[in-house]
Amino acid sequence: MKKIHVADITLKKLSEDREVALLFREKTAIAACADSIGADSIELAPIKNLREDTIIYKTVAQKVTDAAVSLPVGFDADGVAAAWACVKDAKHPRLLVELPVSTVQMEYTYHLKSDKMLIKITELVAAAKALCDDVEFSALDATRADEEFLISAVKEAEAAGASAVTVCDDAGVSLPEDIAALVTKVKAAVSVPVYAQVSDRIHMAVASALSAVSAGADGLKCAMAGKNVLSTGALSDALRVCFAQIGAECGLNNTRIHANIDDLLESINHTAFERETVVSEEQKILLDASCTIAQVAQAAGILGYDLSESDCGNVHRALLQVCEKKNAVGARELEALIASSAMQAPSTYHLESYTTNSSNLTNSMSQVTLTCNGEVMGGVSMGDGPIDSAFRAIEQCIGHHYELDDFQVQAVTEGKEALGSAVVRLRSNGKLYSGNGISTDIVAASIRAYINALNKIVFEEE
Repeated sequence: MKKIHVADITLKKLSEDREVALLFREKTAIAACADSIGADSIELAPIKNLREDTIIYKTVAQKVTDAAVSLPVGFDADGVAAAWACVKDAKHPRLLVELPVSTVQMEYTYHLKSDKMLIKITELVAAAKALCDDVEFSALDATRADEEFLISAVKEAEAAGASAVTVCDDAGVSLPEDIAALVTKVKAAVSVPVYAQVSDRIHMAVASALSAVSAGADGLKCAMAGKNVLSTGALSDALRVCFAQIGAECGLNNTRIHANIDDLLESINHTAFERETVVSEEQKILLDASCTIAQVAQAAGILGYDLSESDCGNVHRALLQVCEKKNAVGARELEALIASSAMQAPSTYHLESYTTNSSNLTNSMSQVTLTCNGEVMGGVSMGDGPIDSAFRAIEQCIGHHYELDDFQVQAVTEGKEALGSAVVRLRSNGKLYSGNGISTDIVAASIRAYINALNKIVFEEE
């Protein structure tokens, strides 16, 4: 009876699906679980942070005892070398070349025409083969590809040294018979094993997987958790029941799957834990006049800021001035110091005027007028309160939306005419920019803080 190769893609899927990154211990636990339940290979998520991921993936590669450890190589020769450095110590290392074969993905995601993509496939597979004997080519979005080009792509990959090819249903709308037909055509074109990665977007992953196997697929990709993916448990149950009809079986341990996966998923459901950890870390921030620049940088890192040496120096000097009047500052005060002292940028956008109307009967409406390089721009927007509508009006002026990571308002003096200090944190390309504004009018302080952060983003991008 035919033995089906089962590749576990849990780590990759969770990396794509989750807003909260997996912890180091969770990544190693998932890999160990996949290895223990009988997966033939374990796919890791693409490298994002080279330094951090190299340490994690080397650990995973050394701890996996039976399964092959597979890692995507990226889009260039440097990516191939980095991936190989991560998995070369595994008992069964594998390099994975993932490239799209549909026109929409090739041209709009990678900006390559079909002829250039064939060259890239050959280049990357050959580079991976020069380092590793086991190289897999994964044809992304294969179900939406031109069939002639798909066949050309898998043939090029085989000729360059690929030891297996995978067809992927990334769109997730193909029927089981469509998957079977695609596998049949690819099997006829190459002599290496053909795997299928089906989707559960229309809740037909198991049916599509069994159809692929019946059509000759040599392997399937599944995950213990993740969105729109073939479930490991469902696949194991289906093959256990239908192995005689389709003439195939796999090495998954059905008993261990149902005993181990639930415990594993419970252990990685750490969103609340992570939030509590961040809060507790912020509570530990207490800086006084004796602290060093390195301690300031460390505290800023806990708050999510990656400050340059000069910015750390500016924040440290501001901290020492504050500590002349009070003994120490905590997380909130440090945030305000970063907003007012770090990365002071030229004022590209200037606030000319604003008007806001608010009541408990209707949504708030704000009109904001800015100037930029002599050009006057205005925006009008409604929102949930005067500050929300004002921020939306600013976005209309600049024609861009930035993620509002945090917003704080606090009084800096006492009395009914107290000055209010607003701190706005905007996120652009994964990096935080903090702006500070002070006024007796909280709305004005908030608008100035937003514009202050916006000017920092513009200055750095330019």
